Amino acid sequence: MSLQSHFAVRENVLIVRLNGELDHHETGYLREAWQKQLENKAVDHVIVNLEKLSFMDSSGLGVMLGRYKEVQAKGNVMVVCSVSPEVKRLFDMSGLFKIMQLMENESAALESLGVASCGMK
Repeated sequence: MSLQSHFAVRENVLIVRLNGELDHHETGYLREAWQKQLENKAVDHVIVNLEKLSFMDSSGLGVMLGRYKEVQAKGNVMVVCSVSPEVKRLFDMSGLFKIMQLMENESAALESLGVASCGMK
């Protein structure tokens, strides 16, 4: 299964929803597509919704870390939400959740960034 990425902007928050498998075959495309979205001047913060991500390897973690550093360098926040136990284990082993914020779901992540979540989905 390949990776599908969906991007949406809600107020000043870029929401990245990933579906499928994020491995070394998919990282180049995702990095490029995500980068174009971050160039949108109206975007400050990022929420990464991994609810439908079934697999991720270390190259996927590299993409996450790279975008995190870029967002943080601008003084903004990146939140990861809706992580499966398998993908969460990879984040935990890498130590990324020591620097990245993990929220239970997209609504909670939006709320943590001060965006009203009514009418989402």
